[in-house]
Amino acid sequence: MNKTVLRALKALQPGCLIRVEWYDASKGQSLGGPADIDVPVKSWGIFLGVLGQRSKHIVLAQNTFRFTDGLYDIDFMIIPITWTMAVRVVNSLEVNKEEAQALLTSFLAGRRRMLKRRAENHGP
Repeated sequence: MNKTVLRALKALQPGCLIRVEWYDASKGQSLGGPADIDVPVKSWGIFLGVLGQRSKHIVLAQNTFRFTDGLYDIDFMIIPITWTMAVRVVNSLEVNKEEAQALLTSFLAGRRRMLKRRAENHGP
């Protein structure tokens, strides 16, 4: 794992606007595919944290929609740390810590609803 990336992530505070350079996974066909399979990506977003039990991932809020006090709908990007090449801070505190926490709470609540809904739909 890239030690520079790990140091950069440890220095981040939730709410920072960052750019993450990483290699995306790709899908192709065996005939006529590209010779180079590395797909470099640059993603920008509000850093919410590093999450994951088996594999650690960077969580970025890319678009946020505020519906009521403290409740957001979020377009997010989740990037495996092991695929990350570089992390750069664009703006130290693009959103304050309280709003960053509200974004993270909304993200986690939405993930729980999605997982619960999925489990209910898989009945016999």
